Amino acid sequence: MDAIKNTFLLALLCAALFAAVLASAPVQASPPKTSVEDVAQGLTCQCGCGLTVANCNHPNCSFSVPVREQIEQMIAKGFGKRDILAFFRQKYGEKILSAPDPHGFNLLAWLTPFIMLLAGAVALLLALRRWSRRTPSAPQTTVSPDHYEVRLRKQLESEVQRLL
Repeated sequence: MDAIKNTFLLALLCAALFAAVLASAPVQASPPKTSVEDVAQGLTCQCGCGLTVANCNHPNCSFSVPVREQIEQMIAKGFGKRDILAFFRQKYGEKILSAPDPHGFNLLAWLTPFIMLLAGAVALLLALRRWSRRTPSAPQTTVSPDHYEVRLRKQLESEVQRLL
């Protein structure tokens, strides 16, 4: 039981370390130049195609074409990618984002697959360890064949006597 507890604590520690690494974003000295394509990749087209605004394959899309123009105007006014994505999130809600922000509850959406994968690996490791250490059980003690032979012989004799 202690091995399971230690393995679980180690897995929990690894998951916490992984979450801390994901949560700490590197600080940049100067913001990178924002491009329409970069921002449009972060937004999901709402025309029903299921693609990002940058990859929408409808040439005259009623959503992606105006949004690209609006992104271009916002970049010209000096807005950064984060500001533009926040604007569209405010306007359309979380569904507009092509990937959830790794903050708050959305962090769970990012971490859950990795935690489940780690938990599955730990469970598999524990099961394999248990199976490999299992010793074969001793064979069941059976009644000696002589006992059956004696019983069958008596039964045979009684049936022969009944028939005669």
